[in-house]
Amino acid sequence: MTAEAQKDAAPHDESADAGAEKKASTRGSDETPRAGGPLVRGRLAELGAIVSGVLYFVAFAGIDIWPLTFVCLVPLYVSLAGQTPKRATWLGFLTGLAMNLGGFYWLVEMLKTFSGFPTALCLLFTLIVSAYQGGRLALMGWLYGRATVRGWPAPIVFGAAFVASELAFPVLFPWYYAATVHKVPVLMQLAEIGGPILVGLVLVAVNLAIAEPLRAKLAASRELGARTVSGASSEERHSLAIDRRVVGAGVIALVFAVLYGAVRISMVNARVEKAEQVRVGYVQGNMGLMAKRQDPGEGLRRHRRMTAELRDKGVDLVVWSETSATAPAREDLAMKGNYYRDRFAASLGVPTIFGAVLYRVDPDRERWFNTAISTDVKGEFRGRYDKQYLLAFGEYLPFGDTFPILYKWSPHSGRFSAGTSLEPLIVDIKGTEHKVSALICYEDILPGFTNRAVGHADPELIVNMTNDAWFGDTTEPWQHLALAKFRAIEHRRFLVRSTNSGVSAIIDPNGAIVEGTLSTPFQAEARDAVIRWMKGGTVYEVLGDIPWYAVTLGIAIAAFRRRRPQAA
Repeated sequence: MTAEAQKDAAPHDESADAGAEKKASTRGSDETPRAGGPLVRGRLAELGAIVSGVLYFVAFAGIDIWPLTFVCLVPLYVSLAGQTPKRATWLGFLTGLAMNLGGFYWLVEMLKTFSGFPTALCLLFTLIVSAYQGGRLALMGWLYGRATVRGWPAPIVFGAAFVASELAFPVLFPWYYAATVHKVPVLMQLAEIGGPILVGLVLVAVNLAIAEPLRAKLAASRELGARTVSGASSEERHSLAIDRRVVGAGVIALVFAVLYGAVRISMVNARVEKAEQVRVGYVQGNMGLMAKRQDPGEGLRRHRRMTAELRDKGVDLVVWSETSATAPAREDLAMKGNYYRDRFAASLGVPTIFGAVLYRVDPDRERWFNTAISTDVKGEFRGRYDKQYLLAFGEYLPFGDTFPILYKWSPHSGRFSAGTSLEPLIVDIKGTEHKVSALICYEDILPGFTNRAVGHADPELIVNMTNDAWFGDTTEPWQHLALAKFRAIEHRRFLVRSTNSGVSAIIDPNGAIVEGTLSTPFQAEARDAVIRWMKGGTVYEVLGDIPWYAVTLGIAIAAFRRRRPQAA
């Protein structure tokens, strides 16, 4: 008997095979084989992932070819099908890296301005930051791979993994998929229920509906080869057919979002018409970064001149940009001889909210604050808010207090301290007090933080004061504006954005820019509009991101727990 025959004739230990199979089914390692293997293999899958990243940033604010948002995730979804968790993580990372390198190329300019580092080092930092932020979609790929290998439905897993990645992954520069449709208010209105994540989830559903026929076609081509579908077994035909539930869900989600948006826009507009009017203006001073430091008096004169023009037009409230009053002052605003009060606030003749730099001398060191201050028509101070979310490398250096030498290596970085109070600014308009929530710099792109601020203060107006001159003539100011629009919808309040160099605007409670208020970048301008004091809550104000935390918990469990087979 040959060795082969002896091997075939040897007793077969079925229990051992069963144990091995059970072990393989539960270990969930990255090397777990997938039935049928991936739909797209090798470099082609990597190319698909990169294409998704490119389409993503081309659809994003700044370039704004927004219809691409409906297909930008299709190559990634198809490329992920059948991949191991390790491979899915890599493909997700490639998408995230491509998206961040293209979408956030302006990091080079920002780092050069803030830190003073040479261009080569700034390029390296940009690559590192982009790679780190690309980890958001790597997390999405990992969750997808882990959950699908355990039998959970790929479309549901993809959507849940998207939610988890947008919610749970910490990024230096927040961004949301929903911002790709910032020019389409009818698609943005669901933000009042679930924030930008819900809007993005609708877009994901549309991508899946478009991807599903392509997935089915590729699966049929791989599994059947030269055979026809009619010649396949019933099980094969079922697995290769287009899942109409996925297509239907995408269509229903889009139709519902459009109908809901149209109805809510009409309802909110009717509510706006009944609210109390106020004429608000903003000043975009357009002071260059070096000019602000070398001649702070010129910036102050420019702001006073344009404020006087707005006052003469009958404006009730004027909003200046971040640190528009550049000369630092002691934080005791009531002290005699205070610079801000005596030098200009008393002479403005109109209630004003302006950006300032305040400092306090503590026993251990001086503490500096990036501050918003409100004054009344007489120049008396009525409120103060200190920025709480500081910009890394610009307003502070990570670990700078622990390792002070870092500030010697980055001499242009600030040493600001974070504020702690969410109390609103008070503005007195013709004897009536109103509450305003101020958001400084990129705080207006943080939905969770804004939700806490608005929930605490219950304001009638939201203002954002920022200085995007640090980023130069890039797409960053437009991305900032796009992300900020969602705060107006989430809280159904007007949002007044005053920036130093653009893009300034007044945004209505439906997320649309009020006609005539969009500024020209890098121009000194003062614009105004009649808006309304608005109050009243939304579902998102009450629930915030709690539903998305539940989804994130669910996909995390699915990543480690095998789905039970359904009964026949």
